[in-house]
Amino acid sequence: MLQYIIRASGETDYLNMYPEEFADFTLEQETSFINKNCCNQNEMMIACFVNGKVAGNCQISFRTRMKDRHRASVAIAILQEYWNLGIGTKMFEEMIQIAEKRDGVRQIELDFIEGNTRARRLYEKMGFRITGIKPDAIRLKDGTFVNEYMMLKRL
Repeated sequence: MLQYIIRASGETDYLNMYPEEFADFTLEQETSFINKNCCNQNEMMIACFVNGKVAGNCQISFRTRMKDRHRASVAIAILQEYWNLGIGTKMFEEMIQIAEKRDGVRQIELDFIEGNTRARRLYEKMGFRITGIKPDAIRLKDGTFVNEYMMLKRL
């Protein structure tokens, strides 16, 4: 998983971290991350494998406080060579089904970075709508600031 996410984060500016930010990530931290998503009822991750290699992953996190446990957030990443093959759609369909089965969850939220039109099309196809903008929320390596958009899907 670590090698996959390093590669994925190097292929686009639209993920939240750059590859070098994983440089000090240890095997123990990777194991902890996987266990958190494997053994926690409030976190879940699925991965898509092609020929035994990770092609993409999708995560959902359920909120647990009384005031916000009706909310879940989702994130996705897919290696560039697997873009436009329907993998993102299938993973999102699965995450939406998981959220719909969770008692009390009424909405799924996500953020995306300005310029990521492919992702935006996927999210809108899956029923998400823009609910807000965080101006200049992301600073790219070249110093450019871009907006982050918040989206929501009601269940």
